[in-house]
Amino acid sequence: MDLSSESFELRANVWNWKPAVEIIKSFDIVDEGKLRQMNYNATGAQFSHEEAQTIGEKIRDEILPRLAPNKRMLLDLSVTDKPDDGTFYRDEDEEWKNYSASYDWLKDFSEFCLKSKGFQVF
Repeated sequence: MDLSSESFELRANVWNWKPAVEIIKSFDIVDEGKLRQMNYNATGAQFSHEEAQTIGEKIRDEILPRLAPNKRMLLDLSVTDKPDDGTFYRDEDEEWKNYSASYDWLKDFSEFCLKSKGFQVF
């Protein structure tokens, strides 16, 4: 949710949020405490306008060019063009396959970050 307007928000589910957290972590711009908070709902982790801008720019400039509209980024930050078939992986060794962020969702997240005045994660 944007810090300046409760009516400006971006919805995320756990399946695309976890890779987004890993992407943000890879930028090395957020402290470890905030990264931990981002992994749980209702913690209220806040990002300043400057942090939001940096996240949005880096996703736009570094991540989206690697994806193209038909690819998605997995939890380990690898890229696949294999579509998500909706399979729910329960085996501990395959659980990572449940999480991915599509080009479209990351583009929306990048645009949200760039338009926001900072944001808070709920």
